[in-house]
Amino acid sequence: MKSNLNNHSLPTMKTLHRCCILACASWLWLAGVPAATAEVDNNLQNYFQLLRSDFNSAKVELVNQIMKLSEQDAKKFWPIYREYENELGKLAINRVELIAEFVKSHQNGTFDNTKAKDVAKRWFKGQRARLDLLEKYHGKIEKVLSSVQAGQFLQIEHQLALFIDVTIAAEMPRVGEQKK
Repeated sequence: MKSNLNNHSLPTMKTLHRCCILACASWLWLAGVPAATAEVDNNLQNYFQLLRSDFNSAKVELVNQIMKLSEQDAKKFWPIYREYENELGKLAINRVELIAEFVKSHQNGTFDNTKAKDVAKRWFKGQRARLDLLEKYHGKIEKVLSSVQAGQFLQIEHQLALFIDVTIAAEMPRVGEQKK
């Protein structure tokens, strides 16, 4: 059986895997750590920023490996991508807060019908916001580069999101399951 992997696929998959591990580790760690004081909050925030910085560096490496932008295209793409990352970061903060609340409500036994309804509503809102953001930036990139390059951006971001979603989901308590 012939493999469809080319010489660039293996480093790309390693980079993708590294990105996902960094992102998931930071989100899951933050979701499970209760903040007791302002000092702890500051330390958590600093740690999260460091992990996010490493994650974003790995994403840049991945984008460069896949998109192979010319110098001229890179000058157009990277400012748009930085805008996208800033907006995505705001969505990630909301997501971490939702995950932390979900986990905490299961740990302390307060996950009930009202909480389930609220969590579902906020999850749908977050998913819509993420899709809207991808669509917005796909359009921006398509205007300044090409449809293929915009598609590459979309594919990279979608695949990263899938890996992150699956990893986070695997660590979440089952809805309504009480911790023993």
